[in-house]
Amino acid sequence: MVGPPPLQGLKVLEFAGLAPGPFTGLLLADAGANVLRIDRHTAGGQVVPTPDMLTRHKSSIAVDLKSPEGVQLVKELSKTADVIIDPFRPGVLEKLGLGPQILCATNPRLIYGRLTGFRRDGKYAQMAGHDINYLAVAGVLSLLGRSGEKPHPPQNILADFAGGGASLFQGILLAIIARGKTGKGQVVEANMVDGSSYLATFPRQSLKSPFGNLPRGENVLDGGCPYYDTYETKDGKYMAVGALEPHFYAAFIKGLGLSSQKWEKRHSDRASWPEMRREFGKIFKSKTRSEWENIFDGTDACCTPVLEYAELEVDNDREGDQRPSAALRETPCLAISEKGTDPSIHGQGPGIPGGSYIGKTLTPGQGGEEALKDWLGWKKGKDFDIRDGGFILKNKAKL
Repeated sequence: MVGPPPLQGLKVLEFAGLAPGPFTGLLLADAGANVLRIDRHTAGGQVVPTPDMLTRHKSSIAVDLKSPEGVQLVKELSKTADVIIDPFRPGVLEKLGLGPQILCATNPRLIYGRLTGFRRDGKYAQMAGHDINYLAVAGVLSLLGRSGEKPHPPQNILADFAGGGASLFQGILLAIIARGKTGKGQVVEANMVDGSSYLATFPRQSLKSPFGNLPRGENVLDGGCPYYDTYETKDGKYMAVGALEPHFYAAFIKGLGLSSQKWEKRHSDRASWPEMRREFGKIFKSKTRSEWENIFDGTDACCTPVLEYAELEVDNDREGDQRPSAALRETPCLAISEKGTDPSIHGQGPGIPGGSYIGKTLTPGQGGEEALKDWLGWKKGKDFDIRDGGFILKNKAKL
């Protein structure tokens, strides 16, 4: 029998931010945690919307963090929270009186997750930055790009999401496991420089080996190898080739119709790679992507179509429905896509329908009243109130 999601009952306070912090909260929410986002509310009564689309399964309250009442509200919530997500630069929440020294002292079980771009103890700690900057100082960006071209980042996937948000998520899960043994929470620190650098462990170590010691774009996995590359087809689409091993390469050569020309014997001959790339490119342009799919589907040639999200979204025969990155069969995560919620097949249980292609923003205050009722049994007008869109404690609320 399928049970509840693995993090059901976990209470998470997520300070509003962009990209990596909300992604950590999304991962926790998808796993069943009760994630309450704290949005900004100014003293002038202005609610500051957060352009965040990573809001699935979350709720929100708007709080003026520069007012004593707002700070006190967060302190009260933190007494029963399991996790806090701090996405700010070092020292921001400390200046507001909401640092780990204070909140963890009143709630020893609290897991205080802090995420920064640069290292907290490094030379760039107080500087602004984005994904490209974190990859740059981590050394990772120097590995990305074609031969003879400038380094090029893979959007903001690597530092923001993989090195940042997913790394903090991992740290929080480790702290939850540790708390189960010790009964105590702890501060969890993650940053996008160390996170992305850790992800690059293999290519970094390869720099000291023949496998990856050539300049950027000239090694096997970074664009130098003709049978680990993409090729344009007759209809302007692309095929991806990853036929590294000799037996996969042989199947690939067969599919191209080159078996009779003894190309199999030239697999490891780097001197022939430029000629090989030109020949592969010419052959791929002779057929459409669909025609190449008919040739390579079901083979071990490691040759697949480069699919685009626009077609995945509408093609039910493709792997376009998003699913949890890991499927828990007995305690599945909440639903991500409406295309399938059978845990035995899709690894996700029932939840809020979502197609995973269109993100929905969370209006500041949305679902906040229900969240406070669930967390503390509070009722509007008795324990808290909403003034000009901002949540405040009533004087008779227990402090």
